[in-house]
Amino acid sequence: MSSENRAVKEIVVVIGPGSIGLAIARRVGSGRTLLLAGHDEKASQAAAEQLRGEGYEVAVRTTDISDPAQVEALAATAAEMGAVTQVIQAAGVSPTQATVERLLHVDLLGTAYVLDAFARVIAPDGAGIVVASMAGHRESPYTHEIEHALATTETSRLLALPFLQPDAIGSSVHAYALSKRANSLRVQTAAAVWGRRGARVNAVSPGVIITPLALDELSGPRREWFETVREVSAAKRFGTSEEVATAAAFLLGREAGFITGADLLMDGGVTAALRAGELTTP
Repeated sequence: MSSENRAVKEIVVVIGPGSIGLAIARRVGSGRTLLLAGHDEKASQAAAEQLRGEGYEVAVRTTDISDPAQVEALAATAAEMGAVTQVIQAAGVSPTQATVERLLHVDLLGTAYVLDAFARVIAPDGAGIVVASMAGHRESPYTHEIEHALATTETSRLLALPFLQPDAIGSSVHAYALSKRANSLRVQTAAAVWGRRGARVNAVSPGVIITPLALDELSGPRREWFETVREVSAAKRFGTSEEVATAAAFLLGREAGFITGADLLMDGGVTAALRAGELTTP
């Protein structure tokens, strides 16, 4: 390898530097530059300072993934910094935190923007991970027509789909489930596009992971359902950000070189309990 190649910086883009995003960043960021992208500049800068104090090289770019221009600018900035070898999309909002419209714009459309933009700049042998949710498995499979539309509709036309109109969805819980199912399906179709650059992209669908976002849900109107989930699931507990980071690091690493377009469900057995009839949806 030439000295010129050795000098190229590897860039890891972390979109949504919350508990899970930062846990993944710590696993894969050593020896690379971490580019943190969050909608809250103050929170992103605080996360960056924390990581710098732990020895990581970190840059920050404030980004709202529901704005395609900001996502494109983030991808361009990352590519200017060096070789974009890993992309982590962990940004999102929860049913308790957001309206149906905001959920669709951030969790569904925002993830689609990220997959599109970084397909154009991801380095050969690079990899991406989308943090979806077990919620995407809770109400699925939807009809073939719905799943095909979620997977293949041009991103700019996604929210024009009749079944994605707020009146048709009804509640933020259903909007969240649809958005997370769309994440998994978009990753499948994006894998072909990323593959043309010699790169991979996968999803991981965690169950209840104890984060500030999850704590909002656990103290919200579905609190009793979540307590039932803990009792009924095979694991008999909730998960940790570190467990998600372990799975994500594997999917981002060379050991997973034959895996792309996949969605790893890691929910402690909640979906299994739903399928077996031991648990009902909220």
